[in-house]
This record gives sequence, C-alpha cells and structure tokens, in this order.
Amino acid sequence: MSPDPTQVLAFETDCHIFDGCGFPGPGLHSFLFEPLWGDADSNLYFNKPMLLALLGSIIIVGFFWAAFRKPKVVPGKLQMVAESGYDFVRRGIVYETLGKKEGEKYVPFMVATFFFVWMLNLWSIIPLAQFPVTSIIAFPAVLAAIVYFIWMSVTFKRHGFVGGLKNLTGYDKSLGGVLPLVMVIEFFSNVLVRPFTHAVRLFANMFAGHTLLLLFTIASWYLLNGIGIAYAGVSFIMVIVMTAFELFIQAVQAYVFVLLACSFIQGALAEHH
Repeated sequence: MSPDPTQVLAFETDCHIFDGCGFPGPGLHSFLFEPLWGDADSNLYFNKPMLLALLGSIIIVGFFWAAFRKPKVVPGKLQMVAESGYDFVRRGIVYETLGKKEGEKYVPFMVATFFFVWMLNLWSIIPLAQFPVTSIIAFPAVLAAIVYFIWMSVTFKRHGFVGGLKNLTGYDKSLGGVLPLVMVIEFFSNVLVRPFTHAVRLFANMFAGHTLLLLFTIASWYLLNGIGIAYAGVSFIMVIVMTAFELFIQAVQAYVFVLLACSFIQGALAEHH
C-alpha cells in the first residue's frame, strides 16, 4: 500500500531545522496517492491524478464549446482566445511540419493533444491541485502510444507493407555495404526508441520540475526557524522563480510533444526514394 500523502505532508509541515528532525526531502512518495475510490491492491481504483486528468478534459471541452457554440464574424474575447490557440497549433505546428494540404486532417487531433497535455502540465501550479499529471509515466505513455499507432497506420497505408518497411528502415540502395547496418539502426530507432523517448521526454521534464518545486517549498518551511529564516527567504524566492520557469516549461513541453508527433507523421507521409 502506498503512503498517504496527507500523512507525509503532516510530517513535513511539523518539521523544522534545529527541531532534531532531518530534512524531509521529496521522493517517490510525493508521486503516490491513496485511491479516492476503489482499492489500490486490486489495481481498480480512482485517484487524484486520474481526477485531474478527467477535470482537465472537461475544462478543455467546456472552454472550446463555450467559445465556439455561437461563433461570430467579429469574435468576442473568449472566441478570440480560442481561435488564437487553435490557429497557433494549426499554423505554427501542423502546417509548418506537414503542410496545409496533408496537415489539415490532423489539425483536430493535434489541437486536442496540445491543450490536453498543457492542461495536465498546468495542474502543477494550480492551488489545491498542485500536481502535474504528466509526471506519472502512464499518461505520457498512453498519449505517445496513440501517436505511435497513427504514425504506423499512416506509414503502411501510404506506402504498403514493403514500402512501409523501407520507410521505417531508411532503405537506400546507394548506401552500399553499410545498408544492412543502417537498416537495423533505423528500425530500432523508429519502432522502439522514438515512441519511448516521446513519452519519457514529457514525463521526465514534468517529474523533475515538480520535484524541484517540492524541494524548495519544503525547504522554505523547514528552514523557518532561528537563523534559518534568512535561508528560508532565499528558498521561497526560488519557489517563485521555479513556478515562473515551470509555466514556461509546461507550454514548451506541450509544444514539443505535438511537434514531434507531427514530425513522425511527416516522415510517414514522405515519399520513399
């Protein structure tokens, strides 16, 4: 059974420097949550990250529904914000990578993925939530698996079975004797490494960012005693700096995730020579 985060938090908030307790630094326990419903031992349960993912989906759907349910030629503020976000992903990522003709059909998926990932990241700095859902590897892994399925489907649909294998293995007769080695490397890179790094890149950044925020937040309270107060102030400043930096990273990671998804599909659509 995973430790109860409320108990961990209680221990951390009761602990100060010079009180005879060690620094209660963040660890894996900071990413484990007791079920809100169900039993963790049965693997059939509903916990805080799942709730945040569900709420994030509702917020995104609700936002775009409210913005576009009665679209106007001269948009209001909400419609303007929604159109700007939609157009940023469509023109700034999809069209730039796939082109307008090929990319248009993928715009809805890429827009939905961008805002979903961004929302899951943003929970990290939202009061009461304060947890980036994408720091749980299962969420980026599922999103990367969906992209992988689309990528493979497009590859074999566009080129056929043999052509698809050539596309994935970088087959090029002009390489001569090194062709077999190149094909093996490209195959493992495309089929195994790319989907793995696609998920891990998002997960690792959010995991590390949340850990740093926890570290400086806990340190601010831990040092708030005696001569440690001065150091607590410095640590609290770092909390503010890291929060601002996380805001930037959260958007960047959503952008990178979708950009890589588009680049994978672009490779699948490229004509084999």
